[in-house]
Amino acid sequence: MRWLQGWKYILIVVGLVVVVLLIMDFNSRMEEWRSLTVQKETISAQVTSLAATDAYLEKQIAYATSPAGVMEWAYEDGHWVRSEDYLVVPISPGGDSEPAPTPASIVVREPVENWQLWVFLFFDQP
Repeated sequence: MRWLQGWKYILIVVGLVVVVLLIMDFNSRMEEWRSLTVQKETISAQVTSLAATDAYLEKQIAYATSPAGVMEWAYEDGHWVRSEDYLVVPISPGGDSEPAPTPASIVVREPVENWQLWVFLFFDQP
């Protein structure tokens, strides 16, 4: 009978060790689940942002390939001219005349006496 009670304690200790190991495994799995959840939310936000960017770019492509988009580019950026328009090309004035640089104004400060500086620092009066 004495040896049965020894086995009971051994089984209880083994059971407690198994429970502790199971709790540790559960804790590590929960931590991994939290990490994966945060990662999923981050990637979901990125996918949403990329989907919005894709929709915007598809809209831009559709406009750029439309006749209105092509005409806008041609007459504004491509510098094309319609048949009823007059082409005007600006020409620089003759000679190598460059505009004269405007001189920078120089501000001259009057010197401040040392005692005036101390009065200003202590009493905040000029």
